Amino acid sequence: MTDSPTEPAAPTPAPKTGHALIHDYLRTLDASPGVYRMLDAQGAVLYVGKARNLRARVSNYARGSGHSGRIARMIRETASMMFLTTRTETEALLLEQNLIKQLKPRYNVLLRDDKSFPNILVAKSHPFAQIKKHRGAKSEKGDYYGPFASAGAVNRTLNQLQRVFLLRNCTDATFSSRTRPCLLFQIKRCSGPCVGRIGLDDYNTLVADAELFLRGKSTAIQAQLAAEMGAAAEAMEYERAAALRDRIKALTAVQSVQAINPRGVAEADVIALHMEGGQACVQVFFIRGNQSWGNRDFYPKLNGVESADEVMQAFLAQFYDGKVPPRMLLLSHGIEDPDLMTEALSEKAGRKVALGVPRRGEKAELVENALRNARESLARRMSESAAQARLLEGLAEAFDLPEAPQRIEVYDNSHIQGTNAVGGMVVAGAEGWIKSQYRKFNIKGTEITPGDDFGMMKEVLTRRFSRLLKEDPDRQTDAWPDLLLIDGGAGQVSAVHEIMAEMGVEDIPMVGVAKGEDRDHGKEEFHRPGRRPFALRMNDPVLYFVQRLRDEAHRWAIGTHRAKRAKATMANPLDEIAGVGAARKRALLAHFGSAKAVSRAGLADLVAVGGISEQLAQKIVDHFQKG
Repeated sequence: MTDSPTEPAAPTPAPKTGHALIHDYLRTLDASPGVYRMLDAQGAVLYVGKARNLRARVSNYARGSGHSGRIARMIRETASMMFLTTRTETEALLLEQNLIKQLKPRYNVLLRDDKSFPNILVAKSHPFAQIKKHRGAKSEKGDYYGPFASAGAVNRTLNQLQRVFLLRNCTDATFSSRTRPCLLFQIKRCSGPCVGRIGLDDYNTLVADAELFLRGKSTAIQAQLAAEMGAAAEAMEYERAAALRDRIKALTAVQSVQAINPRGVAEADVIALHMEGGQACVQVFFIRGNQSWGNRDFYPKLNGVESADEVMQAFLAQFYDGKVPPRMLLLSHGIEDPDLMTEALSEKAGRKVALGVPRRGEKAELVENALRNARESLARRMSESAAQARLLEGLAEAFDLPEAPQRIEVYDNSHIQGTNAVGGMVVAGAEGWIKSQYRKFNIKGTEITPGDDFGMMKEVLTRRFSRLLKEDPDRQTDAWPDLLLIDGGAGQVSAVHEIMAEMGVEDIPMVGVAKGEDRDHGKEEFHRPGRRPFALRMNDPVLYFVQRLRDEAHRWAIGTHRAKRAKATMANPLDEIAGVGAARKRALLAHFGSAKAVSRAGLADLVAVGGISEQLAQKIVDHFQKG
């Protein structure tokens, strides 16, 4: 039997990408509304978009021309697509924004600052309502007023409300336990409902007046107070008249400090966009009850987006994803789908939400004011970015780096004689501090001698880079640093270099920042593996920059250490017992008086406490006997 010659295998065709790939998807799509995702060869999401008609929308990407540079680049990188159909275009819009928030595709406009805004809550779970600051989900019973631009704006308003309306801000537990008036009553910031200095009806009147004020009806309150003051004076109740006079003065002061009080706009968010040099700033002013409640600026990541209406649309959708919009949005620029956005926001709010781009009158003046602030804020940011870029270039020159670092990680440890030891990492980049990337490390190594800074630094760097190697071994993300700064001298640098070599990460430059002679600022020495230490001129801006980086790492580490130490001092032995939660701990402490008394209690005494079974009582006894 003879072997027949084998036929050469047909070459495997290269997988399709770009226009050709997208064109093939058209055969499987219909005219349904939905969301599409474009993915690269590694499966990373490049872009998330929504469409009223998926087939029509995707067919635009299948064309070989007519795209901007950003879109053309995205199409070239597309190796696969995913689709999800919805019943309506509104559902598609909401789903799109959820996916953008989760996946953060690099070709979408991304809203980077997504902190929750504070509100004022008039809590009504207790007969005597409490007024306080609130963040997060609106699950507590009561009326919410906001949002405010910052916690400072809320605190100022609460302070003013206390002076005018004398509402309590203490917790229900504090309220029920008081036997005499607190300091706030003495300084005329509270009416003293906890000790019966005011009846429920009169207190509810104050609450109603405060809510009128928060809704912008302060003029009527002022007139009412003036009438009451006159009546009290005629009745020769001079102390009451004086108290009412002080409240009127406080209310007048509140009205006078308002920066902008639009008469014709009761409730609105004023949103202005300014774009320049490939960057953007969105300024948001909050108007509630005909009063300005502050402003906040945002800097969306554009990724080459040229169109202002696209940026504004993406901003609105992401900004109100977790917030209830007001009744009116005043915009500096129009958006791509105003009808769709109006429908989506109205659905979220449960009422009509109006969008407008005013051209004249008071509303246009509000938008112009916000636009001016956006323009000035972006100019300041660009100036700061240019200064930061020069410092990074100077850092690269001083430390012989191949290029200016885009991500600097600074490490420091903090402890007291080895107790409550923690490590801290702060991150800086082209735009300054990247506080979302800061990390804390509780030192867990049992083999580390207390106070061994070298061993602590080894543990911190091992945990940090072991995780990086596991999550991103090919260094596809921007989580890998370009420079490591270590608070310490040659010993710390040597320890770090050793552990990095063991992990096979030897290409990241590292510098130790050692305090110089007499530990004075300006005399720092810099240590690098295998090189002689050196210093910078005392007036060198790069030296000041490194000092700020080192001091920020020190602040972060010592703050973490203090928090850990404070928690340890407040620790209760009962916290260590499995099955003893907050409610059972309170019951045990209420019954025995202290944790020490619990530790001495017998089985029968423990069982007598409500919520403590015989099995749990035995566990408590065993725990303290073991200790």
